[in-house]
Amino acid sequence: MSTNTIRPAGAIDPDDIGHNESANPSFDSILQTRLSRRNLLKGSVGLAATSFIGAGLAACGSTGSSAESGTLPVAATPTLSFNAVAKSVADALSVPTGYTATVLYRLGDPIDAGAGAYANDGSDAAASFEHRAGDHHDGIHYFGLNAGGTARDDANASRGLLCMNHENITQVFLHTAAQVGAFNIAARAAAEVDKEVNVHGVSVIEVQNSGASYAINTASPYNRRITAATVMEIAGPARGDDLMVTKHSPSGTRTRGTLNNCAHGYTPWGTYLTCEENWAGYFKRPGASDNPNRTAKEVTALARYGVTSANGNYGWANSTTTGDLYDRWNATVTGASASADYRNVTNTFGWTVEIDPYDPVAAPRKRTALGRFGHEGAWLAKATAGDPIVAYMGDDARMEYIYKFVSSANWDPADSTRGLAAGNKYLDSGNLYVAKFNADGTGQWLLLDVAQAAIAGFATYAFADQADVVINVRLAADAVGATKMDRPEWGAINPVNGEVYMTLTNNSNRGLTGASGAPLDPANPRFYSDTKGAAISRGNVNGHIIRWRDSGGDPAATAFAWDVYLFGAQAAVDAGGDNTNYQANVNLSGLGADNDFSSPDGLWFSQRTPGLLWIETDDGAYTDTTNCMLLAATPGQVGDGASKAVANLAVPANANANQTVTTFVGKQPGTAGLRRFLVGPKGSEITGIVETPDGRAIFVNIQHPGEDTSAADIATPANYQSHWPDGATARPRSSTIVITRNDGGLIGV
Repeated sequence: MSTNTIRPAGAIDPDDIGHNESANPSFDSILQTRLSRRNLLKGSVGLAATSFIGAGLAACGSTGSSAESGTLPVAATPTLSFNAVAKSVADALSVPTGYTATVLYRLGDPIDAGAGAYANDGSDAAASFEHRAGDHHDGIHYFGLNAGGTARDDANASRGLLCMNHENITQVFLHTAAQVGAFNIAARAAAEVDKEVNVHGVSVIEVQNSGASYAINTASPYNRRITAATVMEIAGPARGDDLMVTKHSPSGTRTRGTLNNCAHGYTPWGTYLTCEENWAGYFKRPGASDNPNRTAKEVTALARYGVTSANGNYGWANSTTTGDLYDRWNATVTGASASADYRNVTNTFGWTVEIDPYDPVAAPRKRTALGRFGHEGAWLAKATAGDPIVAYMGDDARMEYIYKFVSSANWDPADSTRGLAAGNKYLDSGNLYVAKFNADGTGQWLLLDVAQAAIAGFATYAFADQADVVINVRLAADAVGATKMDRPEWGAINPVNGEVYMTLTNNSNRGLTGASGAPLDPANPRFYSDTKGAAISRGNVNGHIIRWRDSGGDPAATAFAWDVYLFGAQAAVDAGGDNTNYQANVNLSGLGADNDFSSPDGLWFSQRTPGLLWIETDDGAYTDTTNCMLLAATPGQVGDGASKAVANLAVPANANANQTVTTFVGKQPGTAGLRRFLVGPKGSEITGIVETPDGRAIFVNIQHPGEDTSAADIATPANYQSHWPDGATARPRSSTIVITRNDGGLIGV
């Protein structure tokens, strides 16, 4: 990022690039998503009955397949009942015929009387975003309320609380054209910084359905915004540690704000888990000038987490108005001790954060026992009385790891109403593990404990205690020899059999030689390249979804079996290049025009319809053939497919890529088991998804439509990449939509 240029809307987050230089074995998938906007999908566009929702949200016209009323039994293996939506590059949102999608909650929408209507021209005041929707809607969950709105009711589908993340910002659309034109990352106006800080974080909003549609209850006492400035408690083994000491909290027990909240989780005691993903790049720390003031251990840890930005992504530390609110974004050594500056501030980010949606005055708590990394999300296995609570997590960067947390305390259903107090019991103490995937389809969960010989004797970094392990858990995972993964993103647990699914979005470095590359392996078996234009080596641009079953069906077990449920791929490829072996060696799941996709990201298993899986994409490889999408699937189980030898060819010749690798491929889904349900507007990513308890509505987040609009075009609305959802010349807005079936039936089946 140049000194005087606003951060490009579609710029890759530096944290996604990865900072793992360990010699550990690797895994597969990439992040070509935001690096390249070049098309890889040249397949045919199938004809399907589809309803398009453009800027004006034209309603779907026809009815669904079969009317439903009341509560019906659901088969263990559901049948998809809708016609596949065609691929599209229109600036519209398309869903199947028989369904209606309605915009519910857009960037800037007020959540209470403290904010008026959103101007959407960059003029809205920074403080108003404490009372209006943030940007980049992402992970989302529904928490039921009783009919009177006074207490928790998990079964109520007509009144509930939506908790959702606001991961990041499309900076060009938050400020006036004049402000964008004058942007200087080295000298930021305080009001602009304050706005960007407040737009990050989490929303808690009450929604009600009176019979016609869902709407926000702006008078609800539960509504609140949690931002990158909200005071939070540090809980668990890192609380009070010397590495958590800052000027704001000399005791190391508090911090301010949560950042880059991507995916999420939820607990059986009714709380929301928001997870801090690409947080490192927000902080200013020019390594060359700061490293001499650090210990060797500090320099190693900061480099491993990528805290090396000269100004931070947005220059928040460079406010022209001085003060603590801006100094806190400067992670360089400036004072005589850690309590006099913010040298340790980045240690207070990268955590799973617990929020009680039913208690609007409770401070969120950062649960440090779950480890510090680029948290995509935290997904809890089904709670069973007498067994520990188990959470699965992914670290979303190239060559990072998959983790599991097992609580010390065993689940007592009496704790289901205790909120954050239950979180103290189950999330502040336990064992943290990292995954190692073996070539024979088995794997182990490796304990991350300071007493482990590999950690205690690690030459790269001398761990002081268990607090040091959880704070610098990436280094601990390096020490025990975990399997390098490529951007492990969302996880989901199949309620039918307890198996765990996790998306590996993509990885351009898989199969490449050099420090940033990694060989192919059975769990990351594909390398794709072509010679269109200049010779291009691409790694695995389409990503895949891995799944595993813990031994004996016990989530706390330390052994597992795995296979690859689904490989992303284009149904057909460009002519020319070295595509002769594409169908056999890249499209391993046999995808066609109605279900091909790239870069799987979000995942959600329906609880009302067991066996129904929703898959969301965050892709930059297909964008001149199709926008990002949502697919419905009915997966089977680990081992339902077969082993396959994959012969990879590389152009130019590459020793890592020219390999034949044997992998384990799940049963090909066909269109009966995988089908495209939704395609988003231009420039958008399809992110969080959740259903109402009755399964008759789903909430889906449409993130950053129009993200590739340049700063140079902000004064010319005709040049915006998107105008969704408001249409005409409006700036685009990240939004939450609600989708229902016109006949009132269950979604998707």
